[in-house]
Formats: sequence, structure tokens, C-alpha cells
Amino acid sequence: MKETLKIGVIGLGGRGYDLMASVMLPRPDIQVLAVCDLYEDRREKAAAKVKEERGIDPLCTANYREVLAMPELDAVIVSTSWADHLHIAIAAMKAGKYVATEVGGAYSLDECWELVRTHEETGVPCMMLENCCYGREELMVLNMVKKGLFGEVVHCQGGYRHDLRDEVSFGRENRHYRLVNYLNRNCENYPTHELGPIAKILNINRGNRMLTLNSVASKSAGLHEFLMREKGPGYDLTSCEFTQGDVVTTIIKCAHGETIVLTLDTTLPRPYSRGFHVQGTKGIFMEDNMSLFLDGVHTPYHFDWKGHWGNVEEYREQYDHPIWKQYLKDGLSGGHGGIDGLVFSAFFDAVKRGVQTPIDVYDMASWMSITPLSEASIAAGGAPVAIPDFTNGRWISREPAPEGPYRLDMVCD
Repeated sequence: MKETLKIGVIGLGGRGYDLMASVMLPRPDIQVLAVCDLYEDRREKAAAKVKEERGIDPLCTANYREVLAMPELDAVIVSTSWADHLHIAIAAMKAGKYVATEVGGAYSLDECWELVRTHEETGVPCMMLENCCYGREELMVLNMVKKGLFGEVVHCQGGYRHDLRDEVSFGRENRHYRLVNYLNRNCENYPTHELGPIAKILNINRGNRMLTLNSVASKSAGLHEFLMREKGPGYDLTSCEFTQGDVVTTIIKCAHGETIVLTLDTTLPRPYSRGFHVQGTKGIFMEDNMSLFLDGVHTPYHFDWKGHWGNVEEYREQYDHPIWKQYLKDGLSGGHGGIDGLVFSAFFDAVKRGVQTPIDVYDMASWMSITPLSEASIAAGGAPVAIPDFTNGRWISREPAPEGPYRLDMVCD
């Protein structure tokens, strides 16, 4: 087992730089030997940070292939724009490098299939850094589900409900890729919050799979209203017609009969919420009011539930996931309440041990495929669209994930 990992970071915008500075560089077992970004100021800022923190001069380049050509690297982190995630991940596997990518949706099914085939040809693991899979509530509910508290799970909901009007509208000033996507595409563009945690709860790709989806999108009005207020009618983008609907709703049907509802809601005023919701024959968890309703325990209060909002804390000691119990002992690290630190620990642990990652290439391809599939469904007026089986039938009896402290297919004490 390796004690120290040599890493290259490709993509150093706000997210990539923050991950390098707050998650990777503070870890003594991680050496950042290469930084890569198309923008000179971003890569030079990153190189200077590595020099300041570690006293070494990393390779500093605009060409990601120079990073992949470094024989000493154990792994690469890809935190580029959505459009670049998959082709860089494919190139990394071909170069024999473990690779982890930031989240987002794919642009076509072809690149999802190419991702899977490259992994199968090379045997090199590829992981999506879906930090919500390691959220405290998500893991606590996973633990409850595995212990039978919900009975048979029937329905799940979740999504990305986050006011991004300033990030999208000022995309030119911020050099952020969301703007061109919202101008040109209409889809569930950020599906893996909360699809990732839900997929693990429903055993997707290991005993279950997603079969079909239907997606519909509301009209686009939020960004126009925002730009009128912030920039005025004379600003060119104010008069643009944004293609992306303000609210996108996607319904997924699974092989064993479960349904999943995903909601994308990023261009209207709203509080942040992932809307995590799991419902079974014995109970229901609702993130927005942080409540757990159990049949026979809370049934008398079903018309007077507001007084029980927040009651999840009553179950924390018994059902908090072992990963989080240990994490709280060791001390949180990284952003987003510590889940950045956890998902990177999961990836680095797999690289050190030379085993498959807990979120694998089949997870990545199936979750990311929701974006082009939703785009097709919306364009067809919400028509059902088949979701490919990227495992080619192996979902029925796939081997369990490798043993390890960060596995998500079962709860390990």
C-alpha cells in the first residue's frame, strides 16, 4: 500500500483551486506535482500556492497531455468545465492514471459509452467526486435503509436547488462555463446531486438499474428578471432568450419498480436545498424539514407534523453512519461541511490500495447520462427515453465493491 500519492490537478477555476488549496495541499500524504489550466493566471496562481505550501515548483502547463505523460504521477484530478470532464478522464485511463473528476452531466451518450469501454479495456479506475454521497444526512439515511428502518423503499426525490443567477449571468466576467450552457441547452444539467446518494440507496448498478426517464422544463424567466435588475435593459444578455428552463423535473423508473424525481432549480430566488427525500413502506425522511416519520411511531401526528420538524437529531446517535462517527472524531476537513474531504479521502484510499473506487465508472456513466437523455425528453415534449445499461447486464449479479472504510454498497462498522 502506498503511503504518499503524487497528484496532478487539471482545471484550476474557483472549484479546482479551492480543492487543491483546502483539501489536497493540507494533507501530508499528497504531493501536487502538476497544475494545468488553459488560463495562464489560474495555473500560475496554483503553482505559486504549491510553492508556498510545499516548497516545490510543480509542472505548470496549459496542456493536460503533458500532465498525463508524467510517469511519476499516481492519479489526476479533473476539475475543468463540464464539457472537458469525460475526454480528459478517458485520456487519463489510457495513460494508466487513476482519475477522479468533478461532477456534472455528459453531453452525449457516446462519450459515456467511451468512458465505460476505456475502463474495461485498460482496467484503470475512474471515479466521480460526488461529495453528496458522503453527506451526513445521506449516509445516515443509507444506514437506516440498510437496517430496514424504512421497510421496502418505493420512492426517492432530490435535486440541485441552488440560486445561481449571479454565477450564470456574470459568466463572461467570471469565465464560468455555465453561461454558454444556459444560453444553448435545456436539460437536467447537474443530475448527480442527489442522484448519486439515491442510486446507492437503491442499489443502482449492483442489483438494480434505471430503466427510463421523462423530463419537462418550465419556461425561462428568472435570468431575464435578474439581469433587468442588475444590468438594465441596455445590457446585451438582458435581451437574450435563455434556452435553459428555470425548473426542470425528471422522473426516473427503476427495474425493481422504484421511482426517482430529480429537480433542477437554479435560476429563481430560493434557499439552497438538495430536497433529499426517501420513502418506504415503514417510513419517510424529508430533508427540507429534517424530519423522520415512522409508521406506528408518528402516525398519530400526521396532521400535526410541524412540531416534529427537526426530529432527525433524536435518531442521530443510533443511526449516524460509521463513516461520520469516525470523521467527527478525526476532525472535519475541506469545504461543503466536510464532504469534500470525505470524497477525496475515499478516492485517495482506493489509489493507495490499488483497488476499485467506491463510485465507479458505471456509476459515473449512468448518472451523467441523465443530462443528454433529459435533453432529448424535453425536446420531445416530455416523452419517455430509455436509459442505457452501461453494465451490459452485469448489474443483476455484479461483485460487491471492494472492502474498505468508504464503500457505499453496504455499511461497514
